[in-house]
Amino acid sequence: MLQSKRRAAAARQKRNLIVYSNPDSIIAEQFRTLRTNVQFLNGGKKSTLLLTSPSSSEGKSTAAANLAVSMAQQKESVLLIDANLRDPHIHFIFKIPNEKGLADVLSGQAELKDAVYQTEIGKLAIMTSGKLDSNPAELLGSESMEKLFQQALGDYDVILIDSPPVLEVTDTKLLANKSDGVILVIGEGKTAIEKATEAKQALEFAKAKIHGVILNEM
Repeated sequence: MLQSKRRAAAARQKRNLIVYSNPDSIIAEQFRTLRTNVQFLNGGKKSTLLLTSPSSSEGKSTAAANLAVSMAQQKESVLLIDANLRDPHIHFIFKIPNEKGLADVLSGQAELKDAVYQTEIGKLAIMTSGKLDSNPAELLGSESMEKLFQQALGDYDVILIDSPPVLEVTDTKLLANKSDGVILVIGEGKTAIEKATEAKQALEFAKAKIHGVILNEM
């Protein structure tokens, strides 16, 4: 039974991280194209890039994970942060512990270096959500979040942020305002046009710089 569970977990990870498990696939090539477009937009500068979606279950976390892997494969040093302090997914996708993470750093219970997990995929490092907090918006909108970005950009070329759905909580608007760019992930056949438009308007109201949209096949 234990071996069956391990095989199932490995299979799920391969499906989620298709850029890593199947680099010659069409999907992997699409993420490489996205990676290149982001690099052109940033002009080669160090930057923070946030991924969000109008609602939950639109493939946002999987997209963030694959983009992070694609960037790391091109020798960039990447820090992927799970900033969804209400319903985190990154530690499940990469099958790593979630004992210390973003919430612990922002609350002063851990140092940045102690909350970062080094993967075996290029120069990809991951900061999971950490201990879930009762008031995540207060943490994510704090001065500590800005300091974390500044500190992390001293060590990494790119910071990718997996954030909560923008129409469900205020957390994402706070993070989008602090980020250099935002990518909106939309589920094909799932996201209504009205919701996509509303999400775009919410990000614009937060003075976010929208880099583009990922149309994700569900």
